[in-house]
Amino acid sequence: MAVADYIKEHYPDAEILFVGARGKMEMTRVPQAGYRIIGLNIAGLQRRLTLENLLFPLKVISSFLASLHIIKEFKPDVVAGFGGYASSPVTLAAARKKVPVILQEQNSFAGLANKAIAKRAAVICVAYEGMEKFFPAEKIVLTGNPVRSEIVDEQADRQQAAEYFSIDSQAPTLLILGGSLGARTINEAVLAALPTWQEAGINVLWQTGKLYFEEMKQRAADHIWPGLKIMEFVMQMGKAYAAADLVVSRAGALTVSELCVAGKATIFIPSPNVAEDHQTHNARALVDKDAAGMLADSEAVEQLAGQALQALNDSDRLAHWQHNIKALARPNATRDIAEQIIGLIE
Repeated sequence: MAVADYIKEHYPDAEILFVGARGKMEMTRVPQAGYRIIGLNIAGLQRRLTLENLLFPLKVISSFLASLHIIKEFKPDVVAGFGGYASSPVTLAAARKKVPVILQEQNSFAGLANKAIAKRAAVICVAYEGMEKFFPAEKIVLTGNPVRSEIVDEQADRQQAAEYFSIDSQAPTLLILGGSLGARTINEAVLAALPTWQEAGINVLWQTGKLYFEEMKQRAADHIWPGLKIMEFVMQMGKAYAAADLVVSRAGALTVSELCVAGKATIFIPSPNVAEDHQTHNARALVDKDAAGMLADSEAVEQLAGQALQALNDSDRLAHWQHNIKALARPNATRDIAEQIIGLIE
């Protein structure tokens, strides 16, 4: 949507059509943003034998046929695939119809959808170096991932951010992110850490996620102090980043890109429940450049309390991580991807 917004801003007459997977978030979020979307009956493969997996080949075939019809009716000048479930049938249909295809790979470990069409793509925009092991080198353009404009544009200072969250601006501040729905392991690790952090007198901005908010509030009731803020969702993420000295987060591609742009020292706890363990690869790409720390999901409950507190008490380490992660930022990714699309049309 960020790329679409950029194109509409610079080319108001552009016609943009989204294609997504029925039942997924995009089917509500895209229309809310003012764009038309068509849903395909497609889903990912499950890791175990299920009826859905048995039906998968039929869904792929029907989605490909539906995509051919979409290409015929909409007559696009270019098709951009961002690696979602619907990406493969639509980009394959576009290639069949000789429509130029551009791909955007968000992770450091390429997904199946993009790898399947890579040889037929005209341009492949990537967020990490070293992607030649997945894609033809001559097609790769290093753009980074689109980041929400509020993260790029907002210049809230620490004092303003502390006032917004009603916390002491002089105390070290830890921001916990588990995604909009939440992450069970991260929440359990925070619960285990609360007595240690309360005794240390630090601020904790804790985003539990929608699925865990009420449960975590109840279970944390014995360890509440003025610097602890338990939130279902952080509405002002720019202010949360401004307040934080250290972030604890999953390692989804867009979250990693935001943290780079925000320049925040981070301990990543990659989710083990994602395809091809791509979050570990994302986090490892930063850890290898000494730009972040990482804890395995299986170690988080036992080790998060101590590791976070140790990092907060080590100003040199925090400054080092902040400097190195900021150096990896690509705040113009939205513009650069959009201009690659426009260049193909021209």
